[in-house]
Amino acid sequence: MAHIFFIDPLEKLNMKKDSTLMMALSFQAKGHSCYLLFEDDFYITNQRENKLVLYRFEGEFLEDGCYIRSFKKTTTVQYHLTHQDYVHMRIDPPYDTRYQRYLWMLNFLEEQTKCKVVNNPLKIMRYNEKLIAYKNLEHSHLSYVGSSKKGFLAFKESLKMEGFSEIILKPLDLYSGIGVEKVDLNDQELESKFEKKVHEFHGAIVAQPFVRAIYKGEYRSIYFDGKELGTIIKRPNKGEYLANIAQGAKFEKAELPVKLKKICDELSQELFQNDVRLIAFDILGDGINEVNITCPGLLVEVSYAYEKNLCNLIADSF
Repeated sequence: MAHIFFIDPLEKLNMKKDSTLMMALSFQAKGHSCYLLFEDDFYITNQRENKLVLYRFEGEFLEDGCYIRSFKKTTTVQYHLTHQDYVHMRIDPPYDTRYQRYLWMLNFLEEQTKCKVVNNPLKIMRYNEKLIAYKNLEHSHLSYVGSSKKGFLAFKESLKMEGFSEIILKPLDLYSGIGVEKVDLNDQELESKFEKKVHEFHGAIVAQPFVRAIYKGEYRSIYFDGKELGTIIKRPNKGEYLANIAQGAKFEKAELPVKLKKICDELSQELFQNDVRLIAFDILGDGINEVNITCPGLLVEVSYAYEKNLCNLIADSF
């Protein structure tokens, strides 16, 4: 049995704190056979022999056992997948045409070789990370999704009637705060800014009232196989509204409020039953903002906050 991590080029990653590299090193330390698969080497064929070029690797953690001191790929091997193997889909979003093609290919590979892909490619296709967060109406934020100007303007007016003063515009399929913009609801250019977003991101975007609870922090809670591994709270820098660690937000260990934990527990169990094993919830105020299933991250940071490598718990589940 081998674990193959389908991953972005190493030069694109922040090697010190990349969740996939952390997983790969942790699985290897646990005695699993592990390899890296890069986009340039990924293909499928309808012939019986489908040998992939994989990379061995080596590296080590810093003294905290979470952040990575060094990592490098070493030798290559031609590998024939079997029903005993796992392929971990760890390509970063955006969920664009390129990403969709990889999901189709991974699904074909899974059916052809009977290997197992984590998370299941068909379920990644099924569950949009933002839309699934709106499933529980009581504990999600008011949201508009679309490219209709008339629909957006009606949504804007409804927010003003409810007493909101600012709105967030963001892409439906990006990550790490990319493309997020806060705009005053009375801004004379709001309509044109909406149209610009629609044009820039080629269609439907998300609009939500700005939730001031962000200044107190946003939770990131990581689940595996339907169970919580750990939770942190991320707080934006003074004067900023994005709780993005890559952009300097601070974080610390946290405990989910009881009601929200119950919702996350139930949703993670439902997703686990549908072959979605690794999940990361983003929770703001009283609402779930996003359910990350494409390439859930921040495993390094959550592990550091808990003073233990949580990837070891994931590795023990295989």
